[in-house]
Amino acid sequence: MILIIDDDIAVRTSLLLLLRQEGYEAGAAGNPSEAMASLQHTRPGLVLLDLNFSLGTSGQEGMDLLRQIKQFDNTIPVILITGWGSIELAVQGMKLGANDFITKPWSNENILQSVKTLLDLQGKKATQQSRKQLDGQFDFSHIIGEDPAILRILETIGRVAATDASVLITGESGTGKELIAEAVHQNSLRRNKPFVKVNLGGISTTLFESEMFGHIRGAFTDARYDRTGRFEMANKGTIFLDEIGDLDAGSQVKLLRVLQDRTYEVLGSSRTKTVDVRVVCATNKNLGEMVSEGTFREDLLYRINLISLHLPPLRERPKDIPLLVNSFLRNLREIYNRPQLSVTKEAMKWLQQLPLPGNIRQLKNLTERSILVNHTDELDIPHFRSQLELSPVKKGQLQLPGVGSVTLEELEVEMIRKAMAFHQNKIAKAAVSLGLTRSALYRRLEKYNIPYDEAED
Repeated sequence: MILIIDDDIAVRTSLLLLLRQEGYEAGAAGNPSEAMASLQHTRPGLVLLDLNFSLGTSGQEGMDLLRQIKQFDNTIPVILITGWGSIELAVQGMKLGANDFITKPWSNENILQSVKTLLDLQGKKATQQSRKQLDGQFDFSHIIGEDPAILRILETIGRVAATDASVLITGESGTGKELIAEAVHQNSLRRNKPFVKVNLGGISTTLFESEMFGHIRGAFTDARYDRTGRFEMANKGTIFLDEIGDLDAGSQVKLLRVLQDRTYEVLGSSRTKTVDVRVVCATNKNLGEMVSEGTFREDLLYRINLISLHLPPLRERPKDIPLLVNSFLRNLREIYNRPQLSVTKEAMKWLQQLPLPGNIRQLKNLTERSILVNHTDELDIPHFRSQLELSPVKKGQLQLPGVGSVTLEELEVEMIRKAMAFHQNKIAKAAVSLGLTRSALYRRLEKYNIPYDEAED
């Protein structure tokens, strides 16, 4: 049973009709005392809770009732109903244990999607399964690994993929966050619909609305043709927002509105469009710290991380390294027509002891370089070591200048100049080698007045 708690009889009646038409059993309460009496009589599967029960708009009554509900049974999912102006209040509610918040006036489709997602998640419990069992149920063909942490992630994907729950994937660069996002989509009910990838770190603030929501001809200078935005491209499917931690404050607000209301306006048009999309985000940054520092919106964080998946770095799962290397070898044997390629046991053990700060991406690069520069088909420790020593950056082994001999700013300027020269002014490649996004590198080039004539990437 779904319990609706709202003092407005029109709201209660509207929600009761909506839920019952969709086949849900639903009941209603008009005030906190009625709500607690109903809870004690029949435990609901989900609660829709308004935050105000009087002429005041402080939301304190709703917060007090939320605390009582969570004390009574912390496992009951709660969706808060609030006006857009009291989003901060909804965020406080999320801290107290609410699972989602819906703003007034709501979209029936949006509210039903949230209800279905939370009820589906309630009905699916975690179970310990082997990699073979997981592969028998789901499509994880592109994900290599048997470490317990990876198996837990795959099991979670299996449980949540069929829902529309938003997913936040965190982890260091090179750990395979995009592959996890693709696995979420591939195992969902949206698998035959679009999977649209967006690198938010590569979109400038001025182009954000045009890229994400599209524009019509004449919307701004040089807008000679209509453009379809990424959200429209992803309609009925999944949108993957990579590097969400690089999004500036203004763009965060615009993104929050479309994630909350599932509506947006094409740049240059006053017509509102609706979108049905599953949202998966990824970042290598600590969004919790960014919220504390005021650089990432707390309400946006709550909106995108109903389900959180943290990918461990490769150094924390060394037993997966031979599996990954053998997977690379299978592909490279075919690509380079060298069917006898292999790696010695000693080399495998040596690779397992490396810190590999670039994770899977670095391991793949190291393996391929070692194959390309060596004519032998059996790779041993010296073959890998020679290529590792030629790496432009080896974290933890940097030869740094003496303290006081150079400032941090001077060191950064020099590294940027070297990267730009090495990559012949190709911004994308220079940014990757420095561990930056394109937009972050552009900002530093402007900050330090470093001249550049961008080559074609």
